[in-house]
Amino acid sequence: MINRPTLRSSPLKSLQTGNNDVADVKLIFSDIQRTRALVQGMGETLWRAGGKRKAVVAVLDIPDRHDDHGSNEQEQDEAIAKALEALNLDSGKELHRLIRVSTVTSISALHQQLHSSLSGFRSPWGALLLLFSLLLSRGLDLVHLDRDDPDQPLVTLPFGHASQEIVNLLLCGQAVPNVFDNNMDLGGVCMKGISTSVEVGFLTYFESLNLCHVGRNLKCPKWPIWVIGSDSHYSILFALDTSVQDETQIEDHESRIRQAFDAQDQSGGGGFISPEALQQILFDLKIDMPQDMLNNLCSSDIVIWNELWQALLQVDKTKGGLKDSAAVLGKRQFEVYHFNGIAKTVASSGDVTQQRPRLTKVRVSVPPKWTPDTALVEEYKAMRSDGTQGSAGSGALVPEPAQHAQLVDCIRTRWQRATCNWTGDAPSIV
Repeated sequence: MINRPTLRSSPLKSLQTGNNDVADVKLIFSDIQRTRALVQGMGETLWRAGGKRKAVVAVLDIPDRHDDHGSNEQEQDEAIAKALEALNLDSGKELHRLIRVSTVTSISALHQQLHSSLSGFRSPWGALLLLFSLLLSRGLDLVHLDRDDPDQPLVTLPFGHASQEIVNLLLCGQAVPNVFDNNMDLGGVCMKGISTSVEVGFLTYFESLNLCHVGRNLKCPKWPIWVIGSDSHYSILFALDTSVQDETQIEDHESRIRQAFDAQDQSGGGGFISPEALQQILFDLKIDMPQDMLNNLCSSDIVIWNELWQALLQVDKTKGGLKDSAAVLGKRQFEVYHFNGIAKTVASSGDVTQQRPRLTKVRVSVPPKWTPDTALVEEYKAMRSDGTQGSAGSGALVPEPAQHAQLVDCIRTRWQRATCNWTGDAPSIV
């Protein structure tokens, strides 16, 4: 969302945590560390958009402003804010008059330029300056070619929502409009998706509603950090342990099967392919499927992913399938953190209401993908009959009852059938 937000990150003590255990010492950073991270993050984003050859930085050239290099960051930011307020910028034309751009050809020079201009990026116009820098770094001609429909606005009215093109430009350096992997040919019309791996990923609530399909490139980034899309704005999900993305051998095999399936899917993300395409997938991946099972899948004009997946669960892994009876047990358990930068109400005392951004620790439990639904149902019944709450002094490790929020639906698009728990208020993606 482009509503002139600042790019300043808040210290942990100003967050609404809802529970004490979220205040992990690993999440407490000094001002110097946070400033360095902001500069490096912006720099890597612009450098990637410029093809790792150049970057363009757009800054505000404010008249009659004298930098005091001896002042601290807060004083510099306050000086910028007062100068901008005095200018009374009421139109894009007035803002354009103050913008100056410079091109750098090394990442070190880019970091130096961003650091020297950081007060401007932390001003109310900071997000727009970053967007201008991003578009110019990519090049307007390439941005035009990236898009499926260049006539559509990149920022939509009336609330200034960022289009998916902007989000993808930030994440992968290309202003493509879709979130699936690679390109898709729809009757001669090329729909552009994410063609490369990314460092920061993307998950969206809309996938849980079957309104889109996020590909593996965005779901499995280099680092366990995801932008979370909702119908109103964006938030962040991240983990401190990179092992949350580790996959077993059979999970990796399933991912390769899904990638091969998506490459043959010409339905625009509808999740089905032709019987001929299925034959090619089975041949390429050396999957020895029983003939009667194959005949059943190919009995109609299309093969649906869910039906193929259910069939592969019955084919032993030694024959290229997903059946692994020894791996039904053993859930993966890990922790992720969700950050919502929009201030939420913490507490009210008389006429004073505190509102802070919210950081929530979420405990996630993921069964193996091939665990039958019946096994999960029986486990849930056993938990209920045994009394999952348990007593605090029993010393037994008792499963927690699952909790639900829209964030859980997003998490399940990445980790199927995951259950989640948290302490205090539910995490909010709105």
